[in-house]
Amino acid sequence: MSVRRQIRAAGWALAAALGLQACGGGGGSAGEPLLGGSGGGNNNGGGGVVVTPPTGPLPASETLAQQCAAGNELAPSGRRNSSLEVEKRWIRSYMDEDYLWREQVPARDPAAPRYSGSEVQRALAAYFYDLLTPQLTSSGAERDRFSFMVAESEWQRVMQAGVSLGYGLEWTQAASTPPRGLRIAYIEPDGPAARAGLRRGDRLLSVDGISSDTNDEAQWRQLQAALYPSERGRSHQFRFEPRGGGGERQLTLGGTEISRTPVPQAQVLTAADGARVGYLVFHDHNLPAEAQLSTALRRFGEQGVSELVLDLRYNGGGYLFIASQLAYMIAGPGPTSGRVFERLRHNSRRQAENEDMGFRGQSCQPQNGQCSQQQALPSLNLRRVYVLSQSGTCSASESLINGLRGIDVEVVLIGGRSCGKPYGFSGRENCGNRYMAIEFEGVNAKGFGDYADGFVPGGSGGSGVGASVKGCEVADDLGRELGDPQEGQLAAALQHRLSGQCPAPQAKIQSHRGGEGGLAAQLHKPWLRNNRLLGQ
Repeated sequence: MSVRRQIRAAGWALAAALGLQACGGGGGSAGEPLLGGSGGGNNNGGGGVVVTPPTGPLPASETLAQQCAAGNELAPSGRRNSSLEVEKRWIRSYMDEDYLWREQVPARDPAAPRYSGSEVQRALAAYFYDLLTPQLTSSGAERDRFSFMVAESEWQRVMQAGVSLGYGLEWTQAASTPPRGLRIAYIEPDGPAARAGLRRGDRLLSVDGISSDTNDEAQWRQLQAALYPSERGRSHQFRFEPRGGGGERQLTLGGTEISRTPVPQAQVLTAADGARVGYLVFHDHNLPAEAQLSTALRRFGEQGVSELVLDLRYNGGGYLFIASQLAYMIAGPGPTSGRVFERLRHNSRRQAENEDMGFRGQSCQPQNGQCSQQQALPSLNLRRVYVLSQSGTCSASESLINGLRGIDVEVVLIGGRSCGKPYGFSGRENCGNRYMAIEFEGVNAKGFGDYADGFVPGGSGGSGVGASVKGCEVADDLGRELGDPQEGQLAAALQHRLSGQCPAPQAKIQSHRGGEGGLAAQLHKPWLRNNRLLGQ
C-alpha cells in the first residue's frame, strides 16, 4: 500500500481532518433540480490492472443502508442496532454501484484484522481506502488520490456555510523531504493568523517543539495534525521566521471555526498600455462564492475591464455549477449559448445518468437541491483570460480552465502545474459518515479531459507529463502579497499580455522533490481543498 493510502487509513480522526473534495450541477429555471440526465459515453480506463471480481452478486446498498455498528459514535443513537460487518458490506455495494472504476476495485477480505476491531471509524476508513483502484497515471501517480470519507456533520458545516476548522491560513511546501520549506501561502482576512500578525511568506520552523524538517515519520504526522487541527480550542506552539528575516517569532494558535472568504480580493489595475485589467483572487467554489463572484464581475464590467487575471493558486475546487457560472460570466452569452461546459461520464452501471452540463447564466441559490430566486448573471464577454495556477489549483478550478478552452476562449496559464483531477462526485451518507468515491469524469465541449497529471503552462514547450497550455512557468512569489503588481505571477501575466513573452526563468517551480535521505512526505491537505462536487 502506498504511503498516501497508509496516511489516509492510519486513523479516521486524521483522515477526517486531512481529506479531499469536488461539485457541480445542471442549468435552467428556478426550481429545476441541480442534477440532470443526458450525455455521452464512459471511459473507465484499464491501465493493465488485474482485479478479482466479487464472487456472486452484491446486495443493493439500499438494503444495507443506515444499519449501523453499535460502536459507531457518529451514527444516530437509534440506528446503532447492527454491526461493523453490515457497514462494510454497504461500502462494498456502494462502490460497485457508484465508483467510476468499479471494475478495478481490488478484492479485499472484509473480515481481515485490518478492517475489524473495536475502533469502528479506523476499520471503516481502512476498508474504504483499500477498495480504491490501483491504477496509475502516465507520470506514475495514483489515479484515484482523491476519494475520501468524512464525518457528515463536518461536511455539512463546510459546504453549506463555508465554515471550516483552522487558523485562517494556507500552507505551502517546497519539497517532500527536508529541507521542506514550509511557509504560509495565504492569510484569511480577519482570521486568527491575521490577528496574530502572521504574513504570506513567513517560514514555519517548528510546532510544539517538532522541527518542520523532522525525519521521524510519527513526528511528521503529529506536526501535520497540528497544521490542520481537528479539535476546537486545542492550542499549539508555533515558531516562525518572518518573511524577509528579522529573527524568530513564537506564538500560540488554537483551531477555531473559520468562515472562508471565497473572493478575498477583486481590484482593477491600469496596465502600462492604459487597459483596465481585472485581478480576481478566487479560493473556494462553495455556496457563498456565487454572490461574491457576481458582485465582483459586475463591478469589473462597470469599470470597463477588458482583460482578466484570475488567481486560482489556492482554489482546490468545490461545486461544479459555480465553475460553470464563472465561466459564463467570463465568456458571456455569445460563445456559451447552447454549448457544453462539461460532459459528465459515469461507470458502466450508470450510463443513463451521464449528463451534459451547460454554462449557467443565472444565479442558483440552492434550496433543498433545487435552484431558487434566479437572477441573470453579469458577463465580461472576454475571449481571453489569464489564470494563475500551481499544485493547489484543483478539480472544479481545472474544470473551469477546461470548459473555457472547450469553447475557444483562450486560457493563458501562468505559474505551475495544476493538481490533475478531471473527476468528481456527489457522494452518499451512511451511519454518520459521508463517502466520497469518485463517480464521474468530465470532458469539455471538444471531448478533452485527459489531464490526470495536471495542466502545465508553457504551450508546446511545456515540460514533463501533463496537458500543455499556452503560458509561462513562474514560481509562486511568497515575498510579496497577492495583488501586488510586482508579485511574480501577476507581473508575468501583465507582461505577457503586452509582449506575448514570458519572464526570464528564475526560481524553479516547486517540484515536490526533496533532498536525499529525508522522509518523503507531502502535506496532506484537508478534504475541502481538492474537489469537484456535483449538486448538494
